[in-house]
Amino acid sequence: MVSTMNDKTQRGNLSTGTEFVLVGLSDAPEVRFLLFVLFLITYLATMAGNISILVAINTNAHLHNPMYFFLGNLSLLDILCPTITVPKMLEALLLENKVISFHGCMFQLFFLIDVVGTEIFLLAVMAYDRYVAICHPLQYTNIMSTKLCAHLATGIWVAGLLNSLLHTSLIFTLSFCDSNQVDQYYCDIPPMLALSCSSTYSRELVILTVAGAIGGSAFVVTLVSYIYILWAILCMNSSESRHKAFCTCGSHLTAVCLFYGTTIFTYARPSSTYLPNQDRIVSMLYGILTPLLNPIIYSLRNKEIKCALRRMITQVRTTLTRQEHHSRSLTHCGAQPAV
Repeated sequence: MVSTMNDKTQRGNLSTGTEFVLVGLSDAPEVRFLLFVLFLITYLATMAGNISILVAINTNAHLHNPMYFFLGNLSLLDILCPTITVPKMLEALLLENKVISFHGCMFQLFFLIDVVGTEIFLLAVMAYDRYVAICHPLQYTNIMSTKLCAHLATGIWVAGLLNSLLHTSLIFTLSFCDSNQVDQYYCDIPPMLALSCSSTYSRELVILTVAGAIGGSAFVVTLVSYIYILWAILCMNSSESRHKAFCTCGSHLTAVCLFYGTTIFTYARPSSTYLPNQDRIVSMLYGILTPLLNPIIYSLRNKEIKCALRRMITQVRTTLTRQEHHSRSLTHCGAQPAV
């Protein structure tokens, strides 16, 4: 009896002292190097695109309005999302170091769920913003005031944080005592539930309920907003106005479909349906591909963003040219012989 109790204590204590091994990527050296180069280029392109949009919005007074304020929040989230998972994945591919500590895994999952949850709320808020802009254009400035935008932004970040705290506490109070191999390239809810050796039924029920409530409410807000938007666009007399409205909302709708589809597939289903190979591909869509595509979607389909980016590039080139001329003039002066 005492021995059994000691075994249980050891099994319980193991969950906080163990290390996990991320086994979601190939072990073949040639494939590893190819994946490393591919993911590194994708990550750098994602950083460059989203940082460019953030700088363009902050440095251009014409873009200081609610729509671009929320777009800036989206770009920040798209910087954070791959930064949480990709560096560790690159380390595993290049150095073959697939080990992650218990606390490292916990923090990785916490920040990932925080970012994903916040983006779900943000996309719903962006849909509401477009609804007000198109359906109530004369009242837009009064409704979407600076104060309301600040409150909405604070609310979605806090809600994402609380949602993540709940999910992380549910996952990392489980016991992990049989295997420490996480069948994914980062720590996520489905593979961690599949790895646990304790009962997960009640926790899964809570996770599915919360995920369904959050995802469902955000989806309803987005859907209703776009139904009203579509109706308002169809009622417009000017074809130019219709085209502009479609272009403005088309980019947002594309991002919504990409993100909602993949995250709902990942989190709004029981762990018994977890398929490692399939889920790895889906997780790459919302964790790596979507943050890369969002800057492209918004910049290619938005004239104001394109103009702001052109101005920013021109200013950078001008600054670099001036610095080059200045350094050349200093070199020329230093090379002149003394009289």
